[in-house]
Amino acid sequence: MSTFNCLPLHETLNLYVSPTSYVFEPASSSLATHGVDGPTLVNEKDVRESLFVDRKTGRMALNESTEIPFGREKVITCYGILGVLSLATTDFLLIITSRTPSCRLLSQPIYLATDFRLLPLSPLSTSSTILEHPVEKELISLVEQGLKSAKLWFSYGLDLTNTLQRQKEAESRGEGPGKLPLWKRADDRFFWNRYLMSKMTDLTENGGVDLSRFILPVIYGCEFDSVPVAVMPKIATDETAVELRSSSINNRELLFLLVSRRSRHRAGTRYFSRGIDTAGNTSNFNESEQIILLDPLPQNGEPVRRGRVDGREKLSFVQTRGSVPIFWAEVNNLRYKPDLQVMDIPETVNALQSHIRHLISYYGNVYLVNLVNHKGYELPVKDAFERDMVAAASSDPAITNNAHYVYFDFHTECSKMRFDRVSVLIDRLGPALDAMGYFHSVSPAAVGFEKPGDTQILSEQKGVIRSNCMDCLDRTNVTQSALGRWAANKQLRDAGVLSIKESVEDHDEFMSMFRNVWADHGDIISKAYAGTGALKSDYTRTGKRTREGLLQDGVNGAVRYIRNNFFDGDRQDAFDILTGAWVAKKGGIPPLTDTRPLIMRSMPYVFGFALTMIAAALTLPRTSELSIASFLFLWIFLALISGSYIWGNGTSFVSWPRLNPPIEILSYAGPGARSGKRGRGLTFTNMIPFSKAQRAVSIPARAKAGELEMGRKKGALID
Repeated sequence: MSTFNCLPLHETLNLYVSPTSYVFEPASSSLATHGVDGPTLVNEKDVRESLFVDRKTGRMALNESTEIPFGREKVITCYGILGVLSLATTDFLLIITSRTPSCRLLSQPIYLATDFRLLPLSPLSTSSTILEHPVEKELISLVEQGLKSAKLWFSYGLDLTNTLQRQKEAESRGEGPGKLPLWKRADDRFFWNRYLMSKMTDLTENGGVDLSRFILPVIYGCEFDSVPVAVMPKIATDETAVELRSSSINNRELLFLLVSRRSRHRAGTRYFSRGIDTAGNTSNFNESEQIILLDPLPQNGEPVRRGRVDGREKLSFVQTRGSVPIFWAEVNNLRYKPDLQVMDIPETVNALQSHIRHLISYYGNVYLVNLVNHKGYELPVKDAFERDMVAAASSDPAITNNAHYVYFDFHTECSKMRFDRVSVLIDRLGPALDAMGYFHSVSPAAVGFEKPGDTQILSEQKGVIRSNCMDCLDRTNVTQSALGRWAANKQLRDAGVLSIKESVEDHDEFMSMFRNVWADHGDIISKAYAGTGALKSDYTRTGKRTREGLLQDGVNGAVRYIRNNFFDGDRQDAFDILTGAWVAKKGGIPPLTDTRPLIMRSMPYVFGFALTMIAAALTLPRTSELSIASFLFLWIFLALISGSYIWGNGTSFVSWPRLNPPIEILSYAGPGARSGKRGRGLTFTNMIPFSKAQRAVSIPARAKAGELEMGRKKGALID
C-alpha cells in the first residue's frame, strides 16, 4: 500500500506572510475521502498540518512551528497551491486566491479558479523591485495573461483527470481513494499544473516531507464525475466549461454531463502548435467524456422517485481529438490562409508509433478518423498521414492489430451545408462502435447509514475514436457530437430508457439540451486553441445550418485572423511558461524588446497615418478652394508603399512566440511539401529580427504597439 498521506486535501488555507517565511495553516479541510461509489468519512481530529516555506532558501517543511510567524506582514486566504514557478530573478509560489463553485458531483463540490497570486520566495523581492526588472515584468505579464485566459477546474475530493472507467480500474488495482493521494492517481496528461508541482512532488517522493495534502491537481477544460444528491441544472457563467444538465425521457429523469480534458503536453495556440513532437505528443489533444447519470428502476413495484437523481447507474462514452500526428506547420504571413509546410523527417514514423502506442495503452483499439480535404491546400497533410500510417503499422504488430485508419472527406460528403451526412461516417464506423462499446456501471442503493455495496460493472469501453481535421475544432465538433448522439441512443436503449424503435431524436427536450451542451463544449475547446468560438456551431446547436450561423462564422473567422496573427505570440509564451515547455535561466535572459530595423517598425505607423489623412481629406470640410488632388496623391502613394512593404514582409509583422520561437520551422529546407513562401520579402535573418544576444538563446522579438506597456496592472498578480 501507499506510504503517502491519503487523507483529504486541505481546502481553505490561511497564509501568513512574514519577511522570512510563508506559513500555510489549514482553515478547513474535507471531512470525507471519496470513491466513485460514495464518500468514506474520516476523523478530522489531529490530522491538521501546516506548511512552512522558508523565503531565503525555498525549503518546505510540515508542522515546523505551531505559532503564527512573528512580524507577519499580512494574512491571505487561499484555496490551494498551484505550484512553484521559476522566472528571471527568483522563484514564486503560485496560489489560488479566489474560486467559483460550479456544481456538486457525488457530494463533492467542483470549483473554477478565478484569481491567483504570485509569492516571491526571495525576501529581497518586492513588487516594486520585481516590476522594475524589464524581463521579470514581462514574464509576469505573460503568466497573468495565461492564468486569466485559462479555465482551470479543481476538486478537493474528486479525480477530475480520469474517466469513470479509469477510476474504477484504479480502485480494482488497489490504487483508488484512501490507497493513493489524489495527485498520485491523476492522469499525467491532464494534470495541468504537473510541472508547477514538480518541486512539491519530488520533495514528497524523495525528500522525506509528505506534502500530499497540499498538492492540488487542476485540469484545463471541463470536469466530470457522478451526480449530486439532487437534480441540479448547469450552474455557471456563459464561458464555463462545465456542462451538467438535467433532462427527462419517458418519465425517467437523468443528468447529462460532458467533459473535456486538455492535455498539458504540446499545449499552445492554433498556428504556433501543430502536429506531433518526438515523444509522440500532439497539439490540441483533448479527451471528451460524455456521461449520462440515472437511477435504476426500483424493485418490488416501488414507485419511481421524482425530482432527484442519485446517479447510481452511470453510462460513459469517451472520444479524443488531436492534431494530425505528423511533423507539419502553418506559417503565418498576414494572409488569411498561412503557408502550409509538411516536414518529412526521419523521426516521423517513430513519433507516430509512440503516439499510437500511448493511445492503445490507455484506450484499447484506436480508430483514427481523418477529416481533412482530399484535394487542394490540405492534400499534402492527408497524403503524409496515410503514408506514415502505413510505415508505422508495417514495423509494429501492435499498431497493425489495434490501430485503424479511417478517412472521411467531410467537406465533400457534407457539401452544400448537408452536415447531416456525417451519418455516412457513423454508419461506416457502426461495427467498430458496437465492438468498442461503452462504460456502464450500477451501484446498489445505500440503506440507512450503511455503506452501499460494491458497484457492478456491466460493460467497459474497449476502444476510442480519435478524430482530427486541420484545427481539430469545427469539423471535429460536428463529428464528435454525431458520435455522442449514437452513444446516447445505444446507452439509453440498453438501460431501458428508450425502446428498441425509439431514439433520442424523438425527444425534443433532451435533444435541445444535448445539442446546446455539445455546441458549448466545442466553443470552449475552440476558444482555448483558436481564440474564438467554434465555426458551424449553429448546426451543432440546432441541427441545421442558418444564415445567422453563417454570419457568426464570418465574424469568428475575422476575429481568429486578428488574434492568430497579432496576439497569439504572447498566448503561446504563456502556455510555454506554465507547462514547462520553456524554463527560465536566471540572469541569462536578454530584454524581450523589438530589435527590427527602424524602417520596418515604422511602416505600420506610416500606413495608419496615411489612411487617416486620406479619410480626413475625403470627409472633413474644406477651408480652401485649392485642389486636394496632389494631397490625396501623396498619401495614397505612401499608403500603397507602406502597405505593400507590410504585405510583402508579412512574416515580420506577425506576433511570434518570443520564448520558444519556431526557428526550425521557419528555416526548414528539407524534404516535404510546401504551399509556398509568401510574405518573406527580406532575408531570413531580418524576417524575425534578433539582437546578437537574442539569437544566442533563441528568443524572438515581435512588433506590437503595446509591447513597451506590458504589465501595466502592476502588482495585480504579485504579492
